[in-house]
Amino acid sequence: MGSSPDPKHVPVMLQRCMDALAPAIGAPGAVVVDATLGLGGHSEALLTQFPEVRLIAVDRDPAALKLSAERLAPFGERATLVHAVYDEIPEVLADLGIPEVQGILFDLGVSSMQLDEADRGFAYAQDAPLDMRMDQTVGLSAAEVLNTYSHGDLARILKVYGEERFAGKIASVILRERAKEPFTNSARLVELVRNAIPAATRRTGGNPAKRTFQALRIEVNGELEVLDRAIPGALDVLAVGGRIAVMSYQSLEDRLVKQYFAAGAANTAPPGLPIIPEEHQPRLKLLTRGAELATEEEIEENRRAAPVRLRVAERIRPNHPKARGASRRG
Repeated sequence: MGSSPDPKHVPVMLQRCMDALAPAIGAPGAVVVDATLGLGGHSEALLTQFPEVRLIAVDRDPAALKLSAERLAPFGERATLVHAVYDEIPEVLADLGIPEVQGILFDLGVSSMQLDEADRGFAYAQDAPLDMRMDQTVGLSAAEVLNTYSHGDLARILKVYGEERFAGKIASVILRERAKEPFTNSARLVELVRNAIPAATRRTGGNPAKRTFQALRIEVNGELEVLDRAIPGALDVLAVGGRIAVMSYQSLEDRLVKQYFAAGAANTAPPGLPIIPEEHQPRLKLLTRGAELATEEEIEENRRAAPVRLRVAERIRPNHPKARGASRRG
């Protein structure tokens, strides 16, 4: 713990994100939110490339905040770091007296720091206590989920969050093995998952425990529920002309983002109206065709970019009073 950020670490799709936000945040007085501060790489680039911008950065992980505070210290009062989950951005901004912002960046998933900290239990490649909480001061750990959830609940999270075909079988093995001895460390779980999956399936697609670890991490941190509140909350505080960029690492996250962006970019008028009233006009303009993927060069710079899907949208109209909350998925 307490190691300084890796100077060789290149944040995922760094320049692509800067270019996507640039038209909205270049002017004096612009405020940009880094919703997922992590090691502070994107934040540092935002403050460096846009010398007029004020940054508000949030993270739920106190360890990440501590490291990033050191990294961003040279920027002084231009950077405000807040310990919060990204669905709390509207409240964070209200507390700071900021009614709206010109840019918002989400880099979803687990930060490289969390993956690299062996004692956090995020990585299936090394034996560690099964924790997986991004904020270790609250909530159930992964071990508690494994040791207390019913077969039905375990199977459900493995199937839905891990997209695991053998969810029921793995859940049965977990229940059988925890009766002998409660789960504490990751190596035992990796071994059990590997043995529960048919040999033919094990030969392809990387480590078979990857899907189980993803499912547990999403459950422990309530990631999809948080994201389901965070995207509409972020859209509500985005100024007209402001831009939002979201990088997702798995299809469940990307699907949620896609649904909110599509809803914001749709006209909501009943069919057949000769003129579309203002309150039914689209509030967002989509700036990416579908989701953009990382280039070979971007993946070479940072292997974590391989699964990323980037979506960018621009706010083109204010929320109409009648349409408040219409950014919720239909």
